[in-house]
Parts: sequence; C-alpha cells; structure tokens
Amino acid sequence: MPELPEVENLRRGLEKKVLGQKIKKIIIRRAKLVSGPGNLRVASKKKAKEFIRSLTGETISRMDRRAKNLIFRFKSGKILLAHLKMSGQFIYKDDKPFSIKTPEGKHTHIIFELSKGTLFYNDIRTFGYLLYFPNEQALGKAAPFKDIGSEPLSAEFTPEYFCRALKNKKTNIKALLLGQSAVAGLGNIYTDEALFAARIRPTRLALSLKPKEVNNLYSAIKKILLKTIQLGGSSVDTYRLLDESRGSFAKEHKVYGRAGEKCLRCGSQLISKKIAGRTTVYCPNCQK
Repeated sequence: MPELPEVENLRRGLEKKVLGQKIKKIIIRRAKLVSGPGNLRVASKKKAKEFIRSLTGETISRMDRRAKNLIFRFKSGKILLAHLKMSGQFIYKDDKPFSIKTPEGKHTHIIFELSKGTLFYNDIRTFGYLLYFPNEQALGKAAPFKDIGSEPLSAEFTPEYFCRALKNKKTNIKALLLGQSAVAGLGNIYTDEALFAARIRPTRLALSLKPKEVNNLYSAIKKILLKTIQLGGSSVDTYRLLDESRGSFAKEHKVYGRAGEKCLRCGSQLISKKIAGRTTVYCPNCQK
C-alpha cells in the first residue's frame, strides 16, 4: 500500500496543484529518503545537498506515473522519482505557512516550499524514497523500471500480452502478479480482489490457467482498477489523497481484510493464507 490506483490518484491531484509551480526552498529531515532506493540505504549528506541544490528554483512541468512510482518532470529536463512504498504520503497545502516549526507531524521528512503552496512528504516507516536524476538519460541508466511489466490500463496491455506473460510460468498466480513482471502496479489488495472476481484461487500455478480464466482475470484487473481510481483508492493504513481526504473503495472490498467472514458470492467462510510473504484472503469454495 499504496498501489496503482492510489498512486494514480495522487498523480492526478498533484497535476492539478503543482504544475507550473517553482520550488523555492527544500527542507530534508531524513537524508536517508533521498540517498537511494532499497531498505538498506545509508543516509548521505552529500546526496541530500545535491538534491536541494539541483531542484531548488526548478519549475514542475509534468506529472507521470509508472507502476507505483510518481515522476515529477521539470522544465529543465530534470526528474524527481518518488516511490511511496508502504506508508509514504504527499500532502499539499495552498495556504500552509512555510516553517520548520509548523510541520504536518513528526513523520514529515521532506518539505517543498512552492511558489503558491507547500508540499509535504510524510512517511511513518521511512521505506519510501525520492530520487533526483539530472535528465532522462540518467533515469534510463538507473533502469528503475527494467523488470516491470505492462501498465494494465494502457493500450499495450492486451489479452494476448497477458496470456504471453503468464505462459509457462511455474509460480502461483498471486506471487506472479505481485512480482510486477507480468503487469505493473498490482499489490496485495487488488491482486486478491481481481482473483476473487475471476474466481481463481491464488495458489494456482500461472501455467495451469485456461484461456477463459486468463481472459476473466484480465477483464477483472482492468475493471477493478478503473473503479478504484474513480473512487479515490482504498484508504487503509495511512493512505490519503493529496488533500488528506480518504478514498472510498475499501467499502467495495470483497475479500481483502475479510478473512473469517462470509463470502459475498456463495456464503462460505473466507480463509487466509500467506502467499509470497503476504496475507492472502480467498474463498475456498468459489475460487477454483
């Protein structure tokens, strides 16, 4: 958490608020968050200073998303890549006075003073990261998206592509979808929800799925993601929209977070099992 729908909603919110704004000042309280990806990174004062020096004075010209990554693009060609991981948040305030004495809270680690407002990056677990790249070539050399599959709402994500991505894969379908190589942006919530909608048990090997099942899963992924984006995402744990409001798709969850409750389709008791290190909930009766 957050997954593709939550990040896409943040992208859309940022697009409305920060495009055309100039970064006037940056405060970094946890240098670790701008020092590199991965959980074993070490805080670098040098990288923090480079981050501040390189982005101060830059104007945001575009907001993109790739899988669960936010991409800030600047008029100069510079790039800021943000991955929220488990608990990262962006909060924007139009009228928030810029002062280190008035932060959003103790988990506010990076503050951007913009020409018309303030953007706060909060992260309770501090697994997230914000990385600076001087240009597109530097981003390409770092290759943060090299193992990520097709965007599920893009034109290239076709039934034929999805069938090829699953073909001959000897791993279970839940682990494969979580791994990002077959399709980008799915995490624990929407993988469970899509598999339930397609009536597929998450322990099934990907290569065991019949063509009709693959098509059903393909359709379920697209349908659920579109509806989730429309409803602002699932505000479980710490996720909030840019204005701190909550998405409402959590009310639509059929299996996620409902272990031990009755299946809304057949009435059987939903069960929970660890798959690929994640708690997975499914119906043992109607998911085959």
